[in-house]
Amino acid sequence: MIKSLEDIVKTAQNQPTMKLAVAAAQDGDVLKAVAEAQELNIIEAVLIGDKEKIEMISQEISVDLKGFTIIDIPDLMESALEAVRLVSSGEADFVMKGLLDTSILLKAVLHKEIGLRTDKLLSHVMVYDLPNYHKLLFLTDGGMNIEPTLEEKKDIVKNAILAAKATGNKKIMVSCLAAKEKVSEKMKATVDGDILKRLATEGDFGENVIVEGPIAFDLAVSKQAAEMKGFNSPVAGETDIMLVPTIEVGNGIGKALTYMAGAKSAGVIMGAKAPVVLVSRADDAETKLYSIALGSVIAGAKE
Repeated sequence: MIKSLEDIVKTAQNQPTMKLAVAAAQDGDVLKAVAEAQELNIIEAVLIGDKEKIEMISQEISVDLKGFTIIDIPDLMESALEAVRLVSSGEADFVMKGLLDTSILLKAVLHKEIGLRTDKLLSHVMVYDLPNYHKLLFLTDGGMNIEPTLEEKKDIVKNAILAAKATGNKKIMVSCLAAKEKVSEKMKATVDGDILKRLATEGDFGENVIVEGPIAFDLAVSKQAAEMKGFNSPVAGETDIMLVPTIEVGNGIGKALTYMAGAKSAGVIMGAKAPVVLVSRADDAETKLYSIALGSVIAGAKE
């Protein structure tokens, strides 16, 4: 069973090699991560962007571009469109954000003619490997949807379930975060969490998915806290997917896990025809490598 990001890397190595299209690849950490992923036989990379800058940066950071396909498109929007076109045409399996704004890449992903749009909502899924938690934690959505409606939360949960299943989870535990466990009309998160829990029992999220909500963070990750508070749920202390009520909550939890709890992480956008590897510009090459491996495993599961 996959319990760490290193396990995801090994899984990616043991499946057929995926082809990755990188939009605006002229970024040092991106090039380091892509080079390592290719060396590990996780991917074959197509680098789209300013060829002169890509070559200059690769020399500065001692990355050998031998074996890479480079498409010289300096314009950011055009490079994003080409990366997406390669995936939509079947010439690549998934796409990665390089040195360009997320909005530019998403505009390409949602392009009516060559994009990767589906009838699903796009949502961001971060996967955290924590030193003091016994399995991977999928956090959603701290990167895209600002204050999702109930219907949008349903899509966000379904997207995260697909990501969790791709990484080998057979039984998935979902926590719908709120400030307390009792339903209050004054707190939308509690109302939505209660409805999502009921929908799960009715089969809306498929088999082997248990949704708990509303539930506070401590109970979601700690059986001891649940026992102390008399809260009985199979999800307590066993959460795989943590659904946050707003982007601020997800963003705050994610950064706290990274900077205060020493978590390693990987990030993808789900809901498109193929995973979109998307991490922060502040993330290091290791995080980007883990994200590439995650995207590769999810793309491989779609094959």
